[in-house]
Amino acid sequence: MREFSLPALYEVPSGGNLTDLIHANAERYPDLPLVARKVNGAWQDRTAVGFLTEVRAAAKGLIASGVGPGDRVGLMARTRYEWTLLDFAIWCAGGITVPVYETSSAEQVEWILGNSGAVACVAELPRHEAVIAEVRERLPELKQVWQLEAGGLEQLVRAGADVSDAAVEERRATLGPDSIATIVYTSGTTGRPKGCMLTHANFMAELGNITARLQPLFRPGHSSVLLFLPQAHVLGRIAEIAAVMAPIRIGHVPDIKEVTAELASFRPTLILGVPRVFEKVYNAARAKAQAEGKVKIFDRAAETAIAWSRALDTPGGASLGLRLRHRMFDALVYSKLRNALGGRATHAISGGAPLGERLGHFYRGIGFTVLEGYGLTETCAATAFNPHDKPKIGSVGQPLPGSAARIGEDGEVLLKGPQVFAGYWNNPEATAEALHDGWFATGDIGELDADGYLKITGRKKEIIVTAGGKNVAPAVIEDRVRAHPLIGECMVVGDRRPFIGALITVDPEFFPTWKQLHGKPEQATVTDLLHDADLQEAIQAAIDDGNAAVSHAEAVKKFRVIDTVLSEDSGHLTPSMKLKRAVVMKDFADEVEALYSK
Repeated sequence: MREFSLPALYEVPSGGNLTDLIHANAERYPDLPLVARKVNGAWQDRTAVGFLTEVRAAAKGLIASGVGPGDRVGLMARTRYEWTLLDFAIWCAGGITVPVYETSSAEQVEWILGNSGAVACVAELPRHEAVIAEVRERLPELKQVWQLEAGGLEQLVRAGADVSDAAVEERRATLGPDSIATIVYTSGTTGRPKGCMLTHANFMAELGNITARLQPLFRPGHSSVLLFLPQAHVLGRIAEIAAVMAPIRIGHVPDIKEVTAELASFRPTLILGVPRVFEKVYNAARAKAQAEGKVKIFDRAAETAIAWSRALDTPGGASLGLRLRHRMFDALVYSKLRNALGGRATHAISGGAPLGERLGHFYRGIGFTVLEGYGLTETCAATAFNPHDKPKIGSVGQPLPGSAARIGEDGEVLLKGPQVFAGYWNNPEATAEALHDGWFATGDIGELDADGYLKITGRKKEIIVTAGGKNVAPAVIEDRVRAHPLIGECMVVGDRRPFIGALITVDPEFFPTWKQLHGKPEQATVTDLLHDADLQEAIQAAIDDGNAAVSHAEAVKKFRVIDTVLSEDSGHLTPSMKLKRAVVMKDFADEVEALYSK
């Protein structure tokens, strides 16, 4: 199929904006707990009325501090309650939110705040404020900086004490559906980040249709979501707005290391994550079983879960024997895994990279369905997703209701609909290059099946052409290899080379466990074990699993292990955890050459 679309389930109002959501919630659900905040180790709820009151107070402070209609306000913080509060406050003041990753360098902060012309910025921690201070003299338009941990929010509230409610109403009335809500800078694997202009209508169309299509997952008074993805990333952002639109209860986790504990205390019904989160949950559970001498039981339970999930897609369904095994393992294994996810969650929404069919079936088989979706910053995140009632594991689902997906002549995925961005901030050339007759060219290669389900098979600009002329999409192998618990990162190489190779890093979190399980010295480094037979065998097993997904010509023939953690801090990953291939190729050129030396 070349093109597929679905009718809209939600229509954007002709007037109004995102701030209408919190006002509607205060009227319809005044006493419903909608936003939870962790205070002194305990979750404290804010009702719809309480949240609106706090948002209005912060908006008054912004107005009093000189933030005018259409002004850009930076927000540099981890995922936390105040992020959501200030996002809506900026809109209520008539402003535009400019997210800044809390891990951003001084150069990146200077570019984002300078390019957007931000007049003010909220920083969370002293180190964030220090980064801004490094470049502030080169940001003449930046007039105000508030630090949350130094009482910045309280300062804003005090500043706005004399501003009337009517003034806030006047400000938010200046915004319509086509007004810019936010400028989100794409992390970019090359070049300067571009500012994606997302409108109030983009978010309303996106989340109105998602919450309508997934209505059983967004039940007011029952459903809840725990947000731990960065709100500076558009995927984290739509969780915030979807929770307010539904409305359902939302909690925030600033530190990814605390997710396991917070899942147990918050007990969400819905989890938003990326594949690496679900891979780590699986790998940690298997490693624990291995350490306890129960890995054979765990593996049998995993195979049963996968078989059970696959049987759900077949006309005959599960056999009697499979049903009995599934019931037994549900008591022994699956219930414990669900409890590790909080005990109440039945579904997750995953994006950012492929989860893989095996893990997808595993999770559905234990009673926790991961619905994969697909999107970009330019499409306001999820422009395709799997419906809860008929997911197709291995795909990223059908297009957002009210939108269309098309496969171009060269296999590129093209998208059209009310969720597609308004263009790049102050960059008409890049906008013209990305948008053609309303269609956004994603740069991804994909295919549509007969039911309109989309499958992403690679990146157009990342296609490797071997010396033999074979086109190879590296993501297919990389994602499979990276799912192995021992693998940190995998980067496939081989452009204009005689065969496909790979650079491999070891996962620093799992490495100590692996050493313990395999009787290696506790102090041994990756370098110490580079030629260790067990380590080489484990990595080869991960490579073999990746190779199983592709043809012989596309398979990895040789690999090199590098004793480096590829990260955002090292400059090798973007904030959304995508490989900066050009940087890796440059920094590890000798390792690549070693792959092909005789």
